[in-house]
Amino acid sequence: MNPSAYIGRFAPSPTGPLHFGSLVCALASFLDARHHQGQWLVRIEDIDPPREILGATTTILKQLESHGLLWDGDLLYQSQRSDAYNAALAQLRSDGLSYNCDCNRQRVSELGGIYDGRCHQRHISSDSATRLRLSEHGTDSIIAFDDLIMGAYRQNLCSQVGDFVIRRRDRLFSYQLAVTVDDLFQNISHIIRGSDLLDSTPRQLYLQRCLNTSAEHRPAVQYGHLPLAINAEGQKLSKQNHAPALVPGEESSNLWLALDWLQQAPPAELRSEDSATILSWAIDNWALARIPSCAEIPAPGTA
Repeated sequence: MNPSAYIGRFAPSPTGPLHFGSLVCALASFLDARHHQGQWLVRIEDIDPPREILGATTTILKQLESHGLLWDGDLLYQSQRSDAYNAALAQLRSDGLSYNCDCNRQRVSELGGIYDGRCHQRHISSDSATRLRLSEHGTDSIIAFDDLIMGAYRQNLCSQVGDFVIRRRDRLFSYQLAVTVDDLFQNISHIIRGSDLLDSTPRQLYLQRCLNTSAEHRPAVQYGHLPLAINAEGQKLSKQNHAPALVPGEESSNLWLALDWLQQAPPAELRSEDSATILSWAIDNWALARIPSCAEIPAPGTA
């Protein structure tokens, strides 16, 4: 794929239908791409079968289409990308950047969640988890970037995370590995997503550095992390917290409410227009700077 000036993406997991929180993320990433005359891709992150719900992918795609959020190019399914992930694992192994680990969750929990590298010098069988080995030079593992919404962010991977899992014990690829491989493959330039993934970004930036050995120059990916939409109990809207699915037939209202939540100041009369008219207005008037750099905002009807 040839690099483009702006390539954004929305990457839902098929664990249930879209709700207001996921619509906000889809809409914000879509509008930021379209406002910058860029491409907007959709990737289905279906690499965790135990969590997936039959038919959820079809439902999600129909919901995007009914809201006028039409993607560019072909869909990318992570379930069809095993060869690419295995190639990345092989590269990291060859470069001496990964090792097998048989430590269980209890041991890592007792360490405060920050892995101590115990298995690095041990000879562990390949039927265990695989961890990425962080640089022994402390400054190399300090990742800092300017988030487009949240501002400056800094994380010391060695002291705050430790060597992290890139393939699970059950042989499933980790989210961190798969998302990084696919963002590089698709030449993603901008990622607008929820702030619950903010602390994952340094791991992905570090992995990008480890995997991006091509001579081709790649500008750094730019990230913008949205506040989380929360329910009346202060919980993130999520499928686990039983967030209600978007109601068919209310697409115009859904879009207007999402724009209002994103503090884009949509005119009241726009709410009765069709999705195409609302999106046209939103693309012309989109301003990422209006989104507050706060951790969370109550969803409509919960304040």
